[in-house]
Amino acid sequence: MKVNHFQYAEALFNKINKLIKREIKLMEVCGTHTNVISASGIRSRIDDKLRLLSGPGCPVCVTAQKDIDWIIELARTNKVAIATFGDLLKVPGTKSSLAKEKTAGADIRIVYSCLDALKYAYNENKTVVFIGVGFETTAPTIGATIIKAHENKIKNFLVLPLFKLIPPALRVIASHPRLKIDGFILPGHVSTIIGQKPYQFLVDEFDKPCAITGFEPIDILEGIYLILEQIKDNKPKIAIQYQRSVNENGNITAQNIMQRVFEVTDTEWRGLGQIEQSGLDFRKEFKRYDVREYFDIKVSQISKTSCRCGDVLLGVIIPKQCNLFAKVCNPSNPVGPCMVSTEGACAAYYKYER
Repeated sequence: MKVNHFQYAEALFNKINKLIKREIKLMEVCGTHTNVISASGIRSRIDDKLRLLSGPGCPVCVTAQKDIDWIIELARTNKVAIATFGDLLKVPGTKSSLAKEKTAGADIRIVYSCLDALKYAYNENKTVVFIGVGFETTAPTIGATIIKAHENKIKNFLVLPLFKLIPPALRVIASHPRLKIDGFILPGHVSTIIGQKPYQFLVDEFDKPCAITGFEPIDILEGIYLILEQIKDNKPKIAIQYQRSVNENGNITAQNIMQRVFEVTDTEWRGLGQIEQSGLDFRKEFKRYDVREYFDIKVSQISKTSCRCGDVLLGVIIPKQCNLFAKVCNPSNPVGPCMVSTEGACAAYYKYER
């Protein structure tokens, strides 16, 4: 039987709005969810008492300012070719960006995967450095590339490991006294890798209802409905709306690759600060692929701006509440990373919700 998606969406909106009896704050953790929510106009069809807040699910956005500056200083050495995903290119550092350094002559290359960077290293004598920004979604593929480089004894391929782990960041947000998030729309891609279990603490320790949700508008509406039903019944759990991709245990093969190549470490998140056991670093066997082992780069003191990207990532404000939004800060002149990445909340609001 063919489903009429418009009628089904309309029915979901009606069910959702009937369940909203008070102010409720839900955080969509993933930047792709933020983009879909804005693009599809979901906020315009739900009761104003339900607030959908963006979370720290944009890997470029949560990369610390000092790490961006470190990459820029590395580019200025002119000793390596830097390979990076495109959304990192325009992220502003304290004094420059990779886009500006590329214009000035630095060897900076846009790639679609870590394997592309490895091919450059294989075919050239120059050292190629891949910027390892991402969550549990990208870490396994980068880990697999490191294993391939190791097996083929490629010595001119390095990585800057800036990986972040989502569950520790959610612990910080769930326990934050100012935020008072009522429930979480959990990321589908990350959950495909790690499964359902790593989020269980949100229920056991914080009584937060959650739904792991896909990326179509219908998926997100179903996820919101599942969370509101849990709130109504006072029975929080980790629901899996995205059953076509996510199971309880996740992708064991991908997890094994991460565990072989990386070890868990403390790391700094933009907006959230230093979070214990929330990053990945190379294990001893693969430490020789860490670019930081070869370059002693000093980063100058970071100058603060009026950008409130950190507050957006925490769900303290929505982008429109930043005084720079759509005035000083826009996609052509981004002041903060949330306006740069396609997964950034400010970019989504600027494009769809001004």
